[in-house]
Amino acid sequence: MTQSKGVKPAAPEPPHKPAPKIVAVRPLPTDYQLDPVDPFPSPPAAPRRARKSKLDSTAAPTNSASKSAARSTAAPKPASMAQSAAPEPVGPLEPAPAPPSAPAPPSAPMIRATRLSHSRDHKSLRIAHLYPSLLNVAGDGGNLIAIQRRAQWRGIPVDVVAVEKGETPDFRKFDVVLFHGGQDVEMAIVAADFARKSPSLRSAVDEGVVVFAVCAGLQLLGHRYVSNAGEEMLGAGILDLETRGGPQRFMQHAACEVTIGDVTETVVGFENHSGLTTLGPGCQPLGRMVAGAGNNGRDGLEGARFRNVFATYLHGPCLPKNPWLTDQLIRIAVGRAEGISPAKVALAPLNDDLERRAHEVALNKAMTNRGHRTALEPAKLVRGQRIG
Repeated sequence: MTQSKGVKPAAPEPPHKPAPKIVAVRPLPTDYQLDPVDPFPSPPAAPRRARKSKLDSTAAPTNSASKSAARSTAAPKPASMAQSAAPEPVGPLEPAPAPPSAPAPPSAPMIRATRLSHSRDHKSLRIAHLYPSLLNVAGDGGNLIAIQRRAQWRGIPVDVVAVEKGETPDFRKFDVVLFHGGQDVEMAIVAADFARKSPSLRSAVDEGVVVFAVCAGLQLLGHRYVSNAGEEMLGAGILDLETRGGPQRFMQHAACEVTIGDVTETVVGFENHSGLTTLGPGCQPLGRMVAGAGNNGRDGLEGARFRNVFATYLHGPCLPKNPWLTDQLIRIAVGRAEGISPAKVALAPLNDDLERRAHEVALNKAMTNRGHRTALEPAKLVRGQRIG
């Protein structure tokens, strides 16, 4: 049966969380906090002020400052007025004292919920997305979306700059740099161009800029990658690691334990690479494998970490399935943007029911395949091209 003309289709149901625009000067929607199963309900609203009588309204001051102060703080009536039989003369209302504007102590949390602050209260989180048109396999672009949304839902504006081939910005002006995965052909193009960007990115890493790299990004942040055919691609040398093409492809759900600060959590994803990465003494692993192959299928290590550089082989995309890791990156980046220690940044909690379910599904799949490697020959899988 065809739909009659002029009849609009039913509006789709609202998503789990809103999709705010990347505009720093507009308030962010908070309807996601009205979810009936929200485990983080907002505090009860302040009691409304009683309606004033005509006598009170004629005697009240008319200046805007006094009105706004009277609206913000409702002063209770003294007990003597309530008990007195004869009404006392009503004089002009005194404005309530304004709250002190002194800055919060250094130990106080700096990031608050969207109901308590506006996006203009915080500096923009500046993100550089490296080679988005060349490196975006296995849904890695979802990492950018995860950082954007989880920051914006908390009232933190986000500015994203796509950095393509031939562009060499000053990476010190950013707070986060994303460097994702791609095939051999795209990786070779990127490697030739990345040599011009490496000095700027090295300086940014020295100044604490957060870098999140996946697969090919991990390999090109190291000293070099040598393919199965003997082709050598020089990296930035930011991470003390080296990668060589292996005879098998690691293609499976994976999980590892990651420790940041004093907290250890399980991070899940999907690995799809044939590179064998070995870490040097100047580089730490991002995590230790619970299920999957990791860097090389031998030493039980996954990814690499140096200062605020977090590199992994986990696709999926990784960050939407791991909100804890996403928030850690945001917390460190916000601390740098605000000029405070990341330990003093407290992010408002979000309703992560869907994210937790996605994490649990991926973890269950990884644990089901644990001990049953699903590595395949690269030539039989993708006709000789390595995805990494």
